Amino acid sequence: MTTDSVETTTPSADLHIHTTASDGILTVEELPKVAHKADVDTIAVTDHDRVHPELTAPVSTHDSVTIIRGIELRVSTSDQRLDLLGYAVRQTDSLMELTNSIQQNRKERGAAMIDAVESYLDVTLDIDIREGLGRPDIARAIHESDAAYDYSDAFGEVIGSGDPCYIQRDIPSFETGAAVLSDACAVVGLAHPFRYPDPDAALEYAKKLDAVERYYAYGNQNADHADPADIEDIAADNDLLLIGGSDAHDRTIGVTGPPPTAFEPFATQISYN
Repeated sequence: MTTDSVETTTPSADLHIHTTASDGILTVEELPKVAHKADVDTIAVTDHDRVHPELTAPVSTHDSVTIIRGIELRVSTSDQRLDLLGYAVRQTDSLMELTNSIQQNRKERGAAMIDAVESYLDVTLDIDIREGLGRPDIARAIHESDAAYDYSDAFGEVIGSGDPCYIQRDIPSFETGAAVLSDACAVVGLAHPFRYPDPDAALEYAKKLDAVERYYAYGNQNADHADPADIEDIAADNDLLLIGGSDAHDRTIGVTGPPPTAFEPFATQISYN
C-alpha cells in the first residue's frame, strides 16, 4: 500500500502542530485563524521537547477553536530514536525538570552547530540562540544567508545526521520519557511510526503507550512500509487510540488528522468534550 493511503482522511482535528516555541513559524495568536481556514475546530500544539509557555491550560478555547496543550518528546531506545506525543499536559515537576534540561542542551548544541556552519560555509547566520531552537531554524537561516544551499540542501548536505556540521544532542531514554509524560499527560502516543529506520520495532514500543499516530502526511517517506493496516491491527490488539496530524512547521495545517470515529474516543480520554 502506498503512502497516499496513509495520508488520505477527512480530519476533524489536527493533533500535531509546531509553533515558534520550537521550530515552527506559527504563533499562538495565529492558530485560530489557520484552524478556521483548514476547517478544523480542534488542534494540538506539540512543540519539540517543550510545552508552549503561552498556553496556560491543558485544554483551552480561542475564538471557538479548541487548543490542546501538548508536547513532542524525542527519546532513545537501544537501536533508534523515537518521538512521543503527549496531550492535555499538566506542568509536573518531573516534566519541567526534564524539559528544562533538554532546552539548555538544545541551546548549547544549537550554538555549537551555528558556529560550525558559519566556519564551514564562511557565512554569518541571522539566528538567535533560544529555547526551542532546532535544526529547521538553522536550515532556514542557511537558506536566507549568502550560502549556496536552500532549506532542503542544508539538511541534506550540511546539518543532517552524519553531515559536516551535525552535532548530536542529549536525549532521554524511552523509559524515562514515557514515565514522565504518562504522569503529566492524559494521552501519550507514538508519533509517525513509518518515519523510523525500523517501523516494526517502533510499533512494539507503541504497545506500551495510550495511542499511536495513524494519520500522518508521510509524502514519499518509507513508501515500502506505509501500510496503515499494520497500525490499525496493533491498535486494536492493544487498545490504543488512533491519533494523527499534519506535523506542520509552517502555516498549512489540517492536511491530515483523525476522522470523527477516531477523534471521539481521544476527546473522551482527555476529558474536555
